[in-house]
Parts: sequence; C-alpha cells; structure tokens
Amino acid sequence: MPNRSTYQAAKIAAPAIAHHFAQLLAAAAAQGETDLAPEPPLSCIETMIDVAFWASLRKEESRSPKISLAYVPPLLAGQPLIFENRILVTPYVLTKLAPAVERSGIHLGVWDEDGELYIWGTTRLIPDCCFVLEVVEPGLLVVKHRRINGFGKFINVAVLKGDEIKIIDEESRTLPDCPDMLTSLLDYNTSPGWNSPVNILVQLAASMRAHGHGGSLLVVPAGSDAWRDSIIRPITYPVTPAFDELKRLMEQPVDEQTIDVWQEDVNRAVESIAGLTAVDGATIINDKLELLAFGAKIGLSSNGVPVEQMLVTEPIIGTEVTMIHPSQNGGTRHLSAAQFVFDQRDAIALVSSQDGRFTIFSWSPCENVVHAHYVDALLL
Repeated sequence: MPNRSTYQAAKIAAPAIAHHFAQLLAAAAAQGETDLAPEPPLSCIETMIDVAFWASLRKEESRSPKISLAYVPPLLAGQPLIFENRILVTPYVLTKLAPAVERSGIHLGVWDEDGELYIWGTTRLIPDCCFVLEVVEPGLLVVKHRRINGFGKFINVAVLKGDEIKIIDEESRTLPDCPDMLTSLLDYNTSPGWNSPVNILVQLAASMRAHGHGGSLLVVPAGSDAWRDSIIRPITYPVTPAFDELKRLMEQPVDEQTIDVWQEDVNRAVESIAGLTAVDGATIINDKLELLAFGAKIGLSSNGVPVEQMLVTEPIIGTEVTMIHPSQNGGTRHLSAAQFVFDQRDAIALVSSQDGRFTIFSWSPCENVVHAHYVDALLL
C-alpha cells in the first residue's frame, strides 16, 4: 500500500502501534486464545490514522464526525451489515458516513484489498484484540483494541491530538504500587470478566468522565467506618441502608442467555452512581460496590496533619515521575482527594475534572506517599 500520509503524527506513531499489535496478538496466541483479529500492517495503520485525522477536521451539517473504524474482514465480524459495493476510505467518505455510525458500539469495517483500504460495511461484533481507531473530536484520535472475551472497556494503545502523541506504557502495570484498577486499564487479560469489581470501577470512571461535570468517587474498605473520620459532618446525602444494586448484580449468576440483559442492568446502575458524582462533594462506595453517601465534604482527619507532597505519574512512554505539592495538581477537588488518601491509606479516590482529566489517587507503600496516577489517556 503506498504511503500517502500528510499527517505527520501518523508516520511517527504507526511503527510503535504496529509493534504493540504484533506483540499483543503473539502473546494472545501463545496463551491459547483463538478467534483473534488479524494483525494490522504498518501501512494500513498509518493510512487509517491519516485519513481519520483529516476527516475529524471536516463537518457534516455543522457537526464534527465521531467515527469508530475496525480493521477486520467481513468474515470475522459477527452479523455484519455489508455494502453491495466496497467504498474507498477517504476523509470525504468518512465524514458522510459518520452520522450513521456515531452511536457507541458501531464500527465501520475496514479491510485492505489490491493495495487500497476499503470500507465494506458496519458491525457491532469484532474479534478479540481487534485494531480500532476512534475519532473522538476534531483532531483527537484514539487507537484501541477489544479485550479477550470482549468484557469491559477497550484497552487504549495510543492517543493522538494534533501533533501530540501519547503511546501508552503498558509496562506501568508491573510497578509494585500499581492499583488493580490501573492494571485493568492497561492489561487486556487482567480481569476475567465484567463481574469483576475492578472492571466496574473502570466503567464508573469512564462514566464519570463522560458526564463532563467533574466529580470525586471515594472507594473505602467494606466493614469499616474509619473513612468517616475524614468526612465533615453532617454528611449532606447519606444513604441508609447502603444501596447495593451493583453488589447484587455482581453476585448474580450469568450465562449466555442472560448476559446481554445483565450487562444492560449493570450499565444503568453504573450510570446512576456515576451521575451522583456530578453533585458537589464526594460520592462514597465501599469495595463491595455498595453506595454509602454522596455530596460528602472531605476534611482533615482527627490527626490534623495536612498532606504535603504527592508522587505523580502517567502511564505514557517518555513521561517522568515527579514529586509535587498537592495544591499544584489542580483545584480543591484534587487536593481534598489527596488528603483523604493520605489519611485513609487503604482507600482510593477517583477524580474527574470538567476538562476531561482523570486521576486515581492511592497510597504508595513503597514510597510512603500519596500517588496520583493520571489516566485520562486510558479512559478516552
């Protein structure tokens, strides 16, 4: 396939992305996985990124396109909608087709034939580890792939925004202080299925980010009220008894006949709880996924010691570890989350900003300090 890229970031990012998918598919095959997606060639990756970028800058009826492209042949797509005639992939075509596929979960199927990339139709079902390129907004593209068995959020591989390139550093999952939630965001094979509490936290984080209001979610140990020492009383909206819909859904037996309805129920429950985080103050759940309160104000615990420093990392290749004062990290919401984790070291705090930035706060036993993990590139 001839290289006609004019978007320089496509040329720069494509080799690293191609290497990732080659390793990913080889590792999955070595583990005995079957029904895997085909490996995307370097030239196809570069061309898809280039065309999608220029399409993202166009408009159709005053609307910017939102598109998801999947590199897969029709034979490997479940229940595909196949066009009578294949269509050459161009920015114009992507812009024209975007309104038909902007709903979540619909992909334009792309395949290479005779040295050219063509759109063959649409699909909702794609094989494991399938290369997906999503146009999020003008100039913002995300390369991702489907998890093994298809459960949970797709794994992000790279984020391109204009000339800014972020290649996800999957080796971050091997760090000793890496929270389980971050590991799940980085590793396609970490969580066994949707009914993992860690996966539900990922879905909650994605929903919090999506509502755009900003918010805080505190996850505390079940069976302990120690967290109350760091919350100003009275709590604005306590929940008694604890709301346990998500917990009950996680305990519910699921089979092939009931899984679709069950996932819809989980999605609704996740959106309901994530919506509470838009209320001023923090939403509090325990690690059994029971809702305890929302609109809660975080204060100094009875020890009265303010947090003075914080470790900051981002799972992006080339970024450096920094140590800062928590007030340098953002506004009151971020500072109070850092203080909460400083006082309640067996808890974690998830904080979403209105601008889309997302941070996981956890305690680092190795460094004996609050650790802020920037993960917005993993949640797009």
